[in-house]
Amino acid sequence: MLSQSRSITLETPARQEFFDVTQQLDDFVRESGVNAGVAVAYSPHTSCCVLLQEESEDVTYYGTQLLLQDTLNVLARIAPPTRHEGQYLHPGPIHIRNAGELRDELPEWGLNTDGHIISSILGRSEVVPVVDGKLVLGEFGRVYFGDLDSVRPRTRTVHFQILGE
Repeated sequence: MLSQSRSITLETPARQEFFDVTQQLDDFVRESGVNAGVAVAYSPHTSCCVLLQEESEDVTYYGTQLLLQDTLNVLARIAPPTRHEGQYLHPGPIHIRNAGELRDELPEWGLNTDGHIISSILGRSEVVPVVDGKLVLGEFGRVYFGDLDSVRPRTRTVHFQILGE
């Protein structure tokens, strides 16, 4: 059994946004030479997600696929956007103090609790079968990386892993 990995980085804005990483994953699968197996897309970031969804073609003014924006709109009813300290229990005073002292972070960067909650609902990885050297995504399926932390621009990493023969 063959196992290979690759990582890509993305620059994300200070808003919740999705990025189509299907082509990068497809290129990785093709270059790996794996004919049958599974491909994994994973984010190590706790306020990010990876999901499979249809490409809806129409987009918002920001360029967000309408189906993905609909998803964010529905999830905002479950975990409303964090607007001020005290709205959620997290981040508490110890977290804010440590973030400032140990990581040189601004207090307002901790106002991302909704992103963490949504990430835990959507999940941070997806597994896609590989058959005949191709991802099995269906006619309209795409692999999206979502940065759900809307407090600042970030550099994010998506890891790909392939296992197979």
